[in-house]
Amino acid sequence: MKKFLLFSFIGLLLSCSGVKKTQEALNSGNYEAAINKAVMNIAENKTKKSNQQYIVLLEEGFKKNTERELQHIKFLEKDGNAANYEEIFNTYNRLKSIQERIRPLLPLQILDEGRRAQFNFKNYDDEIIASKNNLSEFLYNKGTTLLSNANYKSDYRNAYSDLNYLNEINPNYKDVVAKIDEAYLKGLDYVIVNMTNNTDQIIPKRLEDELLNLNTYGLNTNWTEYHTNRIQNQLYDYQMEVSFQDISISPEQIREKQISKEKQIKDGYTFVEDSNGNVVSDSLGNSIKVDKFKTVRCDFYQFTQFKSAKVTGVVSFIDLKKQQKINQYPLSSQFVFEHIYANYDGDKRALDNDLVSLLQLARVPFPSNEQMVYDAGEDLKNNLKNILNNQRFN
Repeated sequence: MKKFLLFSFIGLLLSCSGVKKTQEALNSGNYEAAINKAVMNIAENKTKKSNQQYIVLLEEGFKKNTERELQHIKFLEKDGNAANYEEIFNTYNRLKSIQERIRPLLPLQILDEGRRAQFNFKNYDDEIIASKNNLSEFLYNKGTTLLSNANYKSDYRNAYSDLNYLNEINPNYKDVVAKIDEAYLKGLDYVIVNMTNNTDQIIPKRLEDELLNLNTYGLNTNWTEYHTNRIQNQLYDYQMEVSFQDISISPEQIREKQISKEKQIKDGYTFVEDSNGNVVSDSLGNSIKVDKFKTVRCDFYQFTQFKSAKVTGVVSFIDLKKQQKINQYPLSSQFVFEHIYANYDGDKRALDNDLVSLLQLARVPFPSNEQMVYDAGEDLKNNLKNILNNQRFN
């Protein structure tokens, strides 16, 4: 019973808090927030007594919001600025959307007043279509003019944005799809990618191919297109130069370490004898035995095969129109080959388990220089991916 009363009290507090916040939103003119809070609570149970206040607030919020939005539209239309078409279109859509959220809840009863809540719904379809047509014409003219008079890449991108928005609200309007494609292609930054090897080492062909396979980098820019093979008659805006400056590969090394181990181990048992040389028995008549120990020794030889490769370079971006370098990033990666194996001389029972496990391993062939450079390239690909994703041209 106590728990029930406690939960009921908590529920009442939460309900009062929700109503208070909805009333505050209404009083501050944030009508849409008040409507959303009321609708959410009423939708859970519209006949619940504690939701009566939400119904009253919803009725008031709907009326005030509708009046304000229609007055706002009237002002925008009177202003006569074509740039207002988008706001007019969006406002009509908001009015319709609110009605569509309230409609499934009807009818709503206000019990204290013995009446139904009043919502003066209106069909805004004609207004939405008219404002959409006005906005479509405005966006088309604006985008087309930008496309025709563009001086910079940003002009084409702005035209693309306007025309793409037009196609979202009014698909296939006139020749908008073709103009979107035109704006996109003209707004792109085209980058030609070159790779140079300024080292005295051979870079594996498959590493070159993987580094230049830009499709694997998940580039997150809509306005840059990289080409690794130059396209005839294509004017390039920038050049990306991947230059390898140094590849150093260490000699193949085998490092030896000797460890001497000594341990006492059980080596059978012996019987306990008394002072007369007789075997001593326990209370059950069993002969008493004690473990015998002996000391064993072992020389453990650990061998470590070691070889490393380090690749360094730079990634440079050049503005081909201005013929000047705009960005440069270091490129570096290291790969280490290390393999441990061991053998022993003596009694291996003196060795700890972690040393015994190494005795199962044998010497392996060292990787070739080419393989070392390729393996070092794994980090290079990650570094290059980060550079490409962070590079912005304008």
